[in-house]
Amino acid sequence: MTTPEQIKKLLAGGEGLTVEFKECLNELNNSVFETVCSFSNRYGGHLLLGVSDNGEITGVNPAAVLNMKKNFINMLSNPQKISPTLLLELEEVDIDEKIVLYAYIPASSQVELCSNKIYDRVGDADIDITKSTDLAADLYGRKSSAYTEREIFPYVTENEIRFDLVERAQKMALGENRDHPWKGMSAMELIKSAGLYDEDWRTGKKGFNLAGILLFGRDDVIRSCAPGFETDALVRRKNLDRYDDRLIVGTNLIEAYEQLTEYIAKHTMDMFFLVGDQRVSVRSWIARELVSNILVHREYSKGFLAKIVIESDRIYAENWNRSNRHGRIDPHNFTPDPKNPIIARFFLNIGRADKLGSGVRNLYKFTKIYSGEEPELIEGDIFKTIIPLKGIGAIGFTENVSDIGEVAEDLPKLPNEVAEHLPKLPNGVAEKLTPSEEAFLNDLIPSFDEREWITNAEVREATGKSEGSVKRFMRNLTEKGVLEARGATSDRQYRLCLR
Repeated sequence: MTTPEQIKKLLAGGEGLTVEFKECLNELNNSVFETVCSFSNRYGGHLLLGVSDNGEITGVNPAAVLNMKKNFINMLSNPQKISPTLLLELEEVDIDEKIVLYAYIPASSQVELCSNKIYDRVGDADIDITKSTDLAADLYGRKSSAYTEREIFPYVTENEIRFDLVERAQKMALGENRDHPWKGMSAMELIKSAGLYDEDWRTGKKGFNLAGILLFGRDDVIRSCAPGFETDALVRRKNLDRYDDRLIVGTNLIEAYEQLTEYIAKHTMDMFFLVGDQRVSVRSWIARELVSNILVHREYSKGFLAKIVIESDRIYAENWNRSNRHGRIDPHNFTPDPKNPIIARFFLNIGRADKLGSGVRNLYKFTKIYSGEEPELIEGDIFKTIIPLKGIGAIGFTENVSDIGEVAEDLPKLPNEVAEHLPKLPNGVAEKLTPSEEAFLNDLIPSFDEREWITNAEVREATGKSEGSVKRFMRNLTEKGVLEARGATSDRQYRLCLR
């Protein structure tokens, strides 16, 4: 949450390479989106609406705030306006009884276009460089050399891409937003809209970039293109010299996320809080943020095996990093720095990450609740994350509780600022599931809203998973009492038991 003091500090510094003021009393003008484009193409920057050029707060009309915030999101999601599309939002800040709308615009790894024009930031101005071949080529060169996720592999064809994962990602995005821009797109249209098929203006190369291959490539193709894509997950409690359990994850980022969150769930104790009358697993949210961070913000060009190590008193993670700062990250005073903006934006679209910067704040928030201590996030050439576990026993975790009625009164209440970020599964369901089962069930919820019983074929259609995966998930959910099954194996149907 941006504070009035932070806004005043930006105002005092005036407009410049990374700061822009716009008056915008009642509506967004086109120059707002030109600035978003130019900030994205340069170093990122701070956009403030309701402020004159000289830094005076003029304010935004309170009656216009809601429409302006909605229009900002809608226009950045429209590929006819901003391409590739961006997922950003305006934040409302009250200063001296006037409203300022604020957004931090991160640097993009791709060249962004506004209304099919390329804008770059020069001083405090947004410059149209579309017709300047040299300046445009220089911009493309800066992007491709700074972000390895944009490296193009022209010999990777559609035969090496798993289009079943593309279809599944589309369904996940529509599960987050029924009117998502990907709705109705073909697989290749989605891939291009997400910036996963790229073109280098300097060399003329076209093809799937590294981000696209990491998300949708076959495992053997990923292994060839990205030497540092595997993650080594270890449990080291009894055998400190080696390990008690080990899982090496070497697959696409979508399925790697599921395998790693399941592994953490398998080897850590769960701790539950009450949101209303529903138990919520805070551990699952820590796993979500930890795994998203290690997959999304890793530097994949190096042959450095990322690690997640579960020990008796902590979870320790490390990955190779393209560092712009060194030392411990302060959640109250840091500027988000996207390492792989294309991948980060994709995870945001499918609901596996929140807006830039929120992951750090969420880890601090949830870890404090989980163990009573703060995590450590240390940036350097190797990015390190440490989640303390030793305080858990002191604040009353529950494990394998079969009857929620016996313990509900003893469970702590979850703070409102945390509760509002949690998924809304039917009451009594979330506490039974692993993270991957929860994601699977979330894909099914709209089907149960439409009819009482659904078939295996309808489950495969809703989730995009293979027949074998569907059988495994449905069997587990039935055994846990979340689903009820009827009929023979060949034409079995299921319904949701807990509402």
